[in-house]
Amino acid sequence: MRADKSDGADRADGAGRADGAGRVGEADEVGGVGGADRLGGAGEAGGAGRAALRRGELWGWVVATALGCLLVLVAAGQTWARVLGNGDTAAPTGGDLSPVLTPAALAGLAGVVAVLAAKGLGRRVVGVLLALCGVAAAAGTWTALDDAGVTGWLRERNVLHGVTDLPWEPVAWWPVVSGAGAVLMIAGGAVAVVRAGAWSGMSARYDRERRPPAGGEAQVADDRALWDALDRGDDPTDSR
Repeated sequence: MRADKSDGADRADGAGRADGAGRVGEADEVGGVGGADRLGGAGEAGGAGRAALRRGELWGWVVATALGCLLVLVAAGQTWARVLGNGDTAAPTGGDLSPVLTPAALAGLAGVVAVLAAKGLGRRVVGVLLALCGVAAAAGTWTALDDAGVTGWLRERNVLHGVTDLPWEPVAWWPVVSGAGAVLMIAGGAVAVVRAGAWSGMSARYDRERRPPAGGEAQVADDRALWDALDRGDDPTDSR
């Protein structure tokens, strides 16, 4: 009788220990899962932060580079030389004195859009072309107010007025605006060559929107199976 009681006590003690070990194991497992979830959440938060920084960098680049192109484009349509003492004579614009300015600015704007649409090596190639457009705009701005060029333009355009030599003075503001725009274009092209590989663009966003979420295909298959069961008259909740 005492042996039976001792045997029962040993069994109860062993069951208690096993139950305690099981609970400890479950707690460890839950703790491990919770720790993994916390680490995964931290990793996702860090990735989202880096993605937000890259997006901010990209759109800052877009604004600065497009602004440079627009500055050159607007300045090219303004008067760069003022004729002295004769209000009836035609005055040249920046585009008249340097025909490269407007095409370079328009090509630069197209390059900004191309960088958004392209990716990888294509972006770097567009960045090089964009920088070259900025160099062309800078060179055109520098040579536009050459004395011989301005005097020749005034002589050709005002020959009907019977004048051959017109005194003139530069309008300094618009050449400065054009030069600043050209610098922004060159800087934008250089930044695109160096940093464009880290930026996401329209094509990456389109691919991401088209990509189904994880488990999406399995969910669609399960839904289709439920509808098929209903069409057959079966109960989809029946576990038999």
